[in-house]
Amino acid sequence: MALLGDPVRRFFWSPTIFRSYPSSTAPMDWLESPTSHVFLFNVPGYGKEDIKVQVEDGNVLVIRAERGKEAAQGKDTVFHVAERGGAGGDFFREIELPENVKVDQIKAQLESGVLSIVLPKDSTPKPSKVRNIAISSKL
Repeated sequence: MALLGDPVRRFFWSPTIFRSYPSSTAPMDWLESPTSHVFLFNVPGYGKEDIKVQVEDGNVLVIRAERGKEAAQGKDTVFHVAERGGAGGDFFREIELPENVKVDQIKAQLESGVLSIVLPKDSTPKPSKVRNIAISSKL
């Protein structure tokens, strides 16, 4: 039962926590150090103006990227293979953040086709979420 609070277990086992849509073209690594979580996304060809990183609902990291069709494509252009996302190139990822992240200190950087998102950990202990319920003989 020790894995119930583990962010990696939640990442892989809960479809409502992590969603990747069919247009997703950004492979990801998730690293953890004693001081932070780091997400690395391969996003070659995207500029920082094409990518939006947000925290929604207080604890959901949302990464969206939208790239217009390349200039060489005209109305009569036909894709035979679109492995690089050339037929639109959009992607969307949602990841529930671990409880110990300092949401107001998240930073993102795009360099050499890799989007790095650093989520510093909060080292202050959290109060227990256990709440005792009194049992009575009548409701």
